[in-house]
Amino acid sequence: MKMAEVLDFQIVVKRINKRQINRANPSLSSEEPEDYFRVTICIPYIESFINQLELRFLEHHNIFKGFYCLFDNNEDSNEADFESLVSFYLTHNDLSTTLGELKMWKLKLARLNIKPSNGIDALKLCSPVIFPNIHMLLKILCTLPVSTATPERMFSNLKRVKSYLRNTMKEDRLNGLTMLSVYRNINLTPEEVIDELGQKPRKIDIVL
Repeated sequence: MKMAEVLDFQIVVKRINKRQINRANPSLSSEEPEDYFRVTICIPYIESFINQLELRFLEHHNIFKGFYCLFDNNEDSNEADFESLVSFYLTHNDLSTTLGELKMWKLKLARLNIKPSNGIDALKLCSPVIFPNIHMLLKILCTLPVSTATPERMFSNLKRVKSYLRNTMKEDRLNGLTMLSVYRNINLTPEEVIDELGQKPRKIDIVL
C-alpha cells in the first residue's frame, strides 16, 4: 500500500461475480484490497512454495539417505535405504548383484581404513571394472547439484570462457576449458597433460 501511494497508483478490488471460473472469486467479509490480494495471491503462493519444498526435500529424503551407505564402511548400516536408491536410479540392474558390490566396497574401505568425505574422493577409489554399479551411483552423486547456484555458476563460467573472440571454438575444447575453469582446486601435473596429449593421434610427433 505504501509503494502504491509513492507511485500514485490506486489499488482496487476486481469485480466479483456470483459465478467466476477463470480467476479467483472469494467471498470476503470486507472489501478491502489488502484482504482480497492476501487471499487470492499471497496465501496461494506461500502454499505452493511450501509444497514445492516438501516435494523436493521430504519425498526424496529416504532415497538420498542411501548415498550414505557408500561412505560408511560399517556392515550394519541400513541397506533398506540403499535398496531404495538402487531401485530409483538403477531400475534395470539386479539388486542382489548391487548389494554384493556394496559389501565388497565396504570391505575395501575397511581394509584401506579410509572414509571418503565426498563423492569425488570416493569415485577415485572406486574401480568401474570391479564395482560398475557403485561407480555409476557415485557418478550420479557427483553430478547432482545441491542447489540451483551450482548450475548458475557453470553458466557464468561458460560466458567467461566462450567470449566473442572464441565464438568458433569446438565442443571438445570448450568442455575442457570450462571444466578447468570450474574445478580450479584440482591440481594437474605437466606429466598428466603430456600423457593425455600423447595418446591422441597427431600429425607432428611430440619429442621430449
